[in-house]
Amino acid sequence: MRQTAIPFLQIRGGSSKGVYLNPADLPADIEARNLVLKWIMGAHGDPRQVDGLGGADPLTSKIGLVSKSVHPNCDVDYTFIQAIVGEDRVDDTPNCGNILAGVGAYALETGLVTASGSEASISVYMTNSGNRCQLKFPIKDGLPIYEGDTIIDGVLGSAAAVSCLYADLEGSACGALLPTNNVTDIIDGITITCIDNGMPVVVLKASDFDISGDESPDILNANIDLKEKLESIRLQAGHLMQLGDVSQKAVPKMCLVSKAKNGGAFNTRTFIPKDCHKAIGVLGAVTAATAACLKGSAISEIATIPDGTAKALTIEHPSGVFDVQLDFDGEAITGAGLVRTARLISKGEVYVPANIWEGVS
Repeated sequence: MRQTAIPFLQIRGGSSKGVYLNPADLPADIEARNLVLKWIMGAHGDPRQVDGLGGADPLTSKIGLVSKSVHPNCDVDYTFIQAIVGEDRVDDTPNCGNILAGVGAYALETGLVTASGSEASISVYMTNSGNRCQLKFPIKDGLPIYEGDTIIDGVLGSAAAVSCLYADLEGSACGALLPTNNVTDIIDGITITCIDNGMPVVVLKASDFDISGDESPDILNANIDLKEKLESIRLQAGHLMQLGDVSQKAVPKMCLVSKAKNGGAFNTRTFIPKDCHKAIGVLGAVTAATAACLKGSAISEIATIPDGTAKALTIEHPSGVFDVQLDFDGEAITGAGLVRTARLISKGEVYVPANIWEGVS
C-alpha cells in the first residue's frame, strides 16, 4: 500500500525554517490534521525527529499553512503551528513572525497570488491572532528574488529584504495589551510585566534570578533551578493572562532582560517556553520592545529608549541583534515594522504512512 503524498515547500523564514503547506491538501478535521502534521514533521515523540522533516530544534520544527484569504482586503490566510520537539503534539496557539516572512514567497511560488513589476506587496491575515501584516519584497517575472544584501543575525550570508509591516497587534492572543490590567504583577516574589503586542510574553529582570543575563543558552538550559522558577511563574501567568492552563502551550514566552551589552536598547534571553531560544522571535521581540517602552514596566528602568514617536530599538540576543521600529501616537502604539529575509530551500512531496491518512480520512 503506497504512502500518501502531500505537496510542500520548505522555506527559511527569518532565523527559522519551516514546512509550508496548503490546508486544502490536509484533512479538514483539526485533530486529524494535527496527526498528519506530526507525521510530516516526525514530531510524534522522538526528539531527533528522524522520521520526518522537522529539524529537532524549536527554530526548525515549524509549520506554515497558507491559503487564499477569506478575509476582506487580504491576499492569503496564514496559520502557524509549532511542532513540539520531543513531545507527541503540535501547538497552534502562538504566532511566528519568522515563518510569516516566508509566506509571500510561498504564495507566489505556488500560484496562490500573482504579482507584477519589481516589488510584491502581499497582505497576510494571521489566523492564530486575527492580526494583519503587509509583506513587501523584490520580485522578477512574478517570482521572489532571494539574493540580496540584507543581513540578519542568526542566518549566514545575506539575502533580499522582506519588509514586515504590522498593525493592530495589541492583545493578539490575550485580548488586551496588558491582559492582567496591570503594568506589573508579582508572582513568586518576582516583579513581572505580562504583555501581548503580537505575542504573549512575560518580561522579567535577569538580575532577579541571580544571573547576569548574558549567559549562553546552553548554560541557562543547564540551570535547572532557574528553569523551574520560570516555569512556575509561567504557569501562574498563563491564568492571569486569560490563556488558561498553559502547561501544554508554547505561550507565554518568558523573556529575561538585562542592560544592553553592545549598545542596544536592552539584552534578552527568551524561553520558548521552557528552553532558552538561540535568538529571539519576531513578535516576541516586538512585544518585549513594547514592554521596554511602557512606563513603570518591570524592565523600563534598565532599557535605553529613544525619544520621538517612531522609536527604533536594537534588541540584543544570543545570536546578535534584532531591530524593531515602534510607531506611537501619544502613548498608543499604531504600528510595528521590521526586516527579515527568506529563501526557498526545497519543494516536492512529503509522504505520510497510508494507514495514518486512511485512519483520519
